Amino acid sequence: MTIRVLVADDQPVIRAGFRMLIDAEPDLEVVGEAGNGREAVTLARDARPDVILMDIRMPEMDGLEATRTIGADKDLAALKVLILTTFEADEYVFEALSGGASGFLGKGVQPVTLLDGIRTVAQGEALLSPKATKALIARYLIQPGPSPRTTPPGMERLTEREREVLGLVAAGLSNDDIAQRLHLSPHTAKTHVNRIMTKLHARDRAQLVVIAYRTGFARA
Repeated sequence: MTIRVLVADDQPVIRAGFRMLIDAEPDLEVVGEAGNGREAVTLARDARPDVILMDIRMPEMDGLEATRTIGADKDLAALKVLILTTFEADEYVFEALSGGASGFLGKGVQPVTLLDGIRTVAQGEALLSPKATKALIARYLIQPGPSPRTTPPGMERLTEREREVLGLVAAGLSNDDIAQRLHLSPHTAKTHVNRIMTKLHARDRAQLVVIAYRTGFARA
């Protein structure tokens, strides 16, 4: 099954490079290019891609606003947004995840990492490595603000095992890591994660991380 990709970046040379790289893969296909966030939203609704590679800094409508707009559109619930950013723009990553993005990559990553990242988010997984998740937690998730809710909607429906798994997801562990830590099979670990997402109405693992910290369930 071919994964349909929309590339959103204000630099034509970068878009062309991504298109060439992606179209060379037998299971990937670029179905559109957008030069700003407004075009990205329009093309998302028209072309119905599986994944959008979304730059943050774009004219007219930036990638953050475009991600929030797409995330709020129920007709685009199956669409995954993969944020592309330079490291100096990392302060926007948490806002992007809160808006519905499934993960992020630096623009300097190796081509194979980018291609694997597209496949990862297309499968419903979050592209958040343990190192990246912990960095986000330390720098952006724990901020002064309103007192978090200690019992978010749906939390009371979680079993003790599911609460344990949620804590490990919030720490940035993959399904394989969770399976090893809890002496489970990877399939069982993935099943727990999927059930947690259903109960907490999260579209992917990235939102589970946001929910866990925003509600106070997990702490740095």
